[in-house]
Amino acid sequence: MELKAEIQEAVKTAMKSGDRIALSTLRLLLSAIHNEEIELRRELTAAEIQKTIATLAKQRNESITLFRKGGREELAQKEEAELRILQKYLPPALSEEELRSLIQQSIGELGAKGVEDLGKVMKQVMPQVGGRSDGKRVNDLARELLSR
Repeated sequence: MELKAEIQEAVKTAMKSGDRIALSTLRLLLSAIHNEEIELRRELTAAEIQKTIATLAKQRNESITLFRKGGREELAQKEEAELRILQKYLPPALSEEELRSLIQQSIGELGAKGVEDLGKVMKQVMPQVGGRSDGKRVNDLARELLSR
C-alpha cells in the first residue's frame, strides 16, 4: 500500500478507536504532506513523504528536550507519544556500525584525508542514509573518522 494511503487508513482507524493523540498526529502529518504537495505542485514520492515525517519526528525530539528542561513532563510525554506514532512510518534507523561502515566506505572511495574533506564525504553519505539517521549524527561520526 502506498505510504500516503496507509496514513489515511490509519486516520480512519484512529477515528473509529477514539485515539485522540494518534488522530491529531496523523492529521498533522497529512496536513504537512498536503502543504508540501501544494508547494511542489505535484504528489510526493514515498521518499519525500518519509523526509517530511523525519522532519516532524525531529521537531518532536527537540520539543521533548525543551519541555524536560522546562519541567513540563506532561507535555514531553505527549510529544513522545506523537513521536512513537510518527516512527511507525519511518524506516528503521541505522545502527552505529552501519553508519560507520557507510562513512568509512565513502572516505575510502573519495580518498578523503582529513576534516577538510568533510563536505565531500557528507555529500556522498547523506543520500545513502536517506533519512535513517540524523544529519548531525552523520556529521559527528564523519568528523571523528576523518580526524584519525
